[in-house]
Amino acid sequence: MGYFLSPDSAAALARLTDVDGDASAAPVERLRAIRVLLRDLDADPAALASVRAALADGVNWPEIADAAGLKPTAAKWRWAGTDAEIAARLDAGRKRSTRPSSVPTDLPGHSVTEAAALLGVTAQAVYQQVTRGRLISRTVELADGRSYKRVFLPGDALPSPTETTEPPAP
Repeated sequence: MGYFLSPDSAAALARLTDVDGDASAAPVERLRAIRVLLRDLDADPAALASVRAALADGVNWPEIADAAGLKPTAAKWRWAGTDAEIAARLDAGRKRSTRPSSVPTDLPGHSVTEAAALLGVTAQAVYQQVTRGRLISRTVELADGRSYKRVFLPGDALPSPTETTEPPAP
């Protein structure tokens, strides 16, 4: 192997090479070897080291981005700055992606999407059934002013038409 890949990436590359050379390898094993190599290469510090070496050699961000198959802004977001700055950006991105929805989960009844899934129909069919009087819906307004359309299936408890609901504690 070469001299710049991490041991994990080098092992994944060797595994893929072995699977590629084995005509009897199961298709799922080929796929697994490909995905493991991609995952390991994406996390490999060799990419960051290569970017830093290219910058030191005078290569500009658009050229680095082109080599990586990214837009310049994405390349800078991924590799610009110190290790601590990069880690902070990635951590902030992970926090944003795991942020819970602001839609309360303890509202009465079901959302239109939930009702459609429970009934095995489309959301449009739920709206039609509400219009035709086969299902009951209410707009539930929270104390903070947000409102949500809720559908009540047979057997669900109905809120009063003027009921307001406290938003859940953060």
